[in-house]
Amino acid sequence: MLIASIQIAVVEDDKAATIEKAMGRIREAKDADLIILPELWNIGFMSFERYVSEAEDKDGPTLSTFRTLARELKVYLHTGSFVEKDGGKYYNSSYLLSPRGEIMVNYRKIHLFGFNSRETQILTHGNRMVVAETEMGTFGLATCYDLRFPELFRRMVEKGVEVFLVCSAWPYPRLEHWIMLNRVRALENQCFLVSSNSVGLNRGSQFVGHSMIVDPWGIILASGGDDEAIVRSEIDLDGVRSAREHFPALADRQEWLSRKE
Repeated sequence: MLIASIQIAVVEDDKAATIEKAMGRIREAKDADLIILPELWNIGFMSFERYVSEAEDKDGPTLSTFRTLARELKVYLHTGSFVEKDGGKYYNSSYLLSPRGEIMVNYRKIHLFGFNSRETQILTHGNRMVVAETEMGTFGLATCYDLRFPELFRRMVEKGVEVFLVCSAWPYPRLEHWIMLNRVRALENQCFLVSSNSVGLNRGSQFVGHSMIVDPWGIILASGGDDEAIVRSEIDLDGVRSAREHFPALADRQEWLSRKE
């Protein structure tokens, strides 16, 4: 399975231009089986004053455009996230689309970020874990700050997840945290992890990039740097089974420790 992670920067205050740029990058990666974009890439994570005015529903330009593109290119497409409005509330929402342009799953970010951020003031927490069973394998969706909460990833593994898909807008100066958490979430759960992180400036904040594809041993198979890039790698899901059989740490879990008393 060929994975492509699209690492792009927002075009400040020009959503249409950013969408057009993302479409071009996706077409460059059309040989991939699965393509993923970053978090809130179409307006920029730090553009808090635009969250409500630029929010979309399922029929909005971002999802509609990407459904058409997934169908055209016949690829699985993780839309990255955008601000979604639903029932008077706003969510940091991402979708996984099938090669037929169908909506497979919708994940709303569970752990909203409140440190030097207005995300928790404007948006509503998601309230469900999302796992997608596909012809290629079983995927679990997460977004940025979720990486700091290992229980979410362990619960996804318990539901059969083999590959974590993480869209993100992770800023400097916490680059080492980003690299460490990508690797550790893959290693401790003996899963592949694919992340797509933003780059460039948005409202004066610099994102760290370094999108990556990590194997079940925590080894980085491919990684971006500080600039826009398409990060690619082949992955073989037999590697998940092999890692778990060779070093059966998951089988040694003491599950009582995760139960509430």
